[in-house]
Amino acid sequence: MSLLPTLMEFNKQFVEQKQYEAYLTDRFPEKKIAILSCMDTRLSELLPRALNLRNGDAKIIKNAGAILTQPFGSAMRSILVAIYEMDAREVLVIGHHGCGMTNLDSAAMVEKFRQHGIPDLAISTLENAGIRMDRFLKGFSSPEEGVKHSVSLIRNHPLVPQSVLVHGLLIHPETGALELLMENYRESP
Repeated sequence: MSLLPTLMEFNKQFVEQKQYEAYLTDRFPEKKIAILSCMDTRLSELLPRALNLRNGDAKIIKNAGAILTQPFGSAMRSILVAIYEMDAREVLVIGHHGCGMTNLDSAAMVEKFRQHGIPDLAISTLENAGIRMDRFLKGFSSPEEGVKHSVSLIRNHPLVPQSVLVHGLLIHPETGALELLMENYRESP
């Protein structure tokens, strides 16, 4: 059974009771930061609280592992929009300990596709079109590696100005403790 009817009923009451007023802000990040973080459910409220962020303080972009898989994908596009259209001046890449993208087994995931009814023809068609599942579903050997990869890709992106600060951090998903991996990362010439 879908949760949608319950969610919609709650939303109706939320709007009628004007509970949204506590969250009113504009679209520009007050603290001028963009955050690339993991979609892990433990971070939904913990990450903003651990950073003392309120609604409207930052642009938060989430994906599996806080990892950029390509320099011109949707997450990188969101970072560029945050910089150029929303006036973000710093980018924080925040991974976390115990991330599910650590040692992700792409072959096992493809097998799960099959178990959920995705036909082999669909998978082979994608592979024949150049979408290699081992790359598309690639994780990392450690969360630190994932953060460092994403920070490097952002910092060395041809469309990211040198004036934008790029940092890499890890958060503990239970305590919210932050570990600084890279501060204002710069690729050595």
